[in-house]
Amino acid sequence: MLTDAHNAADIQTGALGDVEITLVANDEVTTSYEVKNKRVTREDIDRALQKLILSGRRVSNYIFITTEPVDEEVQDYARSLYHETGGVEFVILDCIGFIQHFLHLFHKLRTRFLEAYQSLILSEPQSAVSQPVKEAFLAMRQVAETGMEGE
Repeated sequence: MLTDAHNAADIQTGALGDVEITLVANDEVTTSYEVKNKRVTREDIDRALQKLILSGRRVSNYIFITTEPVDEEVQDYARSLYHETGGVEFVILDCIGFIQHFLHLFHKLRTRFLEAYQSLILSEPQSAVSQPVKEAFLAMRQVAETGMEGE
C-alpha cells in the first residue's frame, strides 16, 4: 500500500483528494482522503463526485476529514451516494473520528501513531484545532491506553 499526498489544488495535480492510498499491485487508488479546515457541505461532496466522474477513476472510499462538527444531514447525503455510485463509500470524519479510523487501520502501531498525532495536534494554533478537540483527543488517548494495557 502506498500513499500519495500533495499540497496543490486537486485540479492542478489531477489528484482526487489530499492523500490517496493505492494498492502496490495495480496502482489503483482505493481510498482518497480530503482534508477540510471548514465544515464539509453537500457542495464539497458533489465536487468530489464530479472529480471522480471526470477522472474516470474508481475508488472504494472517499473520506473527508474536517476540523468542524459534522452536519448529520450532510453525512446522510454522503451515505446515500453509495448505491448511486455503484459502491463508492463517502464518509465524513471529524478529528476524533479520523483518529479512531486510523487506530483501527494501524492497530499494531497504535502507540507510535498516538504519540506523533498528539505532538501535531497540540502544536496546532487555536484556529486549526480548538481546545475542546484537543481535550477530547487526550481523553480518548487515555481510554485507548487503558484498553491497550489489557492486550
